[in-house]
Amino acid sequence: MTTIAINEFNPTRRRLLVAATSVVGAAGVAAVATPFLSSWQPSARTLAAGAPVEINISKVEPGQLLRVIWRGKPVWVVNRTDEMLANLPGNDANLRDPSSEVVGQQPAYAQNAHRSINPKYLVLVGICTHLGCSPTYRPEVAPEDLGAEWKGGWYCPCHGSRFDLAGRVYKNVPAATNLVVPPYYFKDDSTLLVGEDGKLA
Repeated sequence: MTTIAINEFNPTRRRLLVAATSVVGAAGVAAVATPFLSSWQPSARTLAAGAPVEINISKVEPGQLLRVIWRGKPVWVVNRTDEMLANLPGNDANLRDPSSEVVGQQPAYAQNAHRSINPKYLVLVGICTHLGCSPTYRPEVAPEDLGAEWKGGWYCPCHGSRFDLAGRVYKNVPAATNLVVPPYYFKDDSTLLVGEDGKLA
């Protein structure tokens, strides 16, 4: 008569069962997580249409730059100080297009000395008009590396293009045109909508 031990331990079989259970469990988690995470992404239709982006500007401090993404591009919103605005006319002689006359660089409502609807808030696409790099925000006045005449703006580290605090390009740099102002409007005193024109606030 043969005796069978009921509690006989088989390490190979146990490893096989643990591995099989882990694989099935991981597949189940992936099957549940994939549609859940996909639901967070905007649809292809929304991305293609370039849906407008709503921005709360109520907490943007004077002199501060806020970055958002619209149509896959960085968009900057700057709350300009009174000093920044006062310094703008002093740049005109050094700029390639101080009056923003190049068509397509900004909507009609931003073709002015401050290139914005409300002088306080500047809205720009954060891509250099030379070869598409993203310039660095340099709001300080007269830093050593940019010279005594620098009154704040953007410096493109790729090829040295410079833009003032209205996004206007300096003369004698690789970029030929000002930074682009996207369509936008103020929904109210603290909300900005980038991506479409609307009633001016």
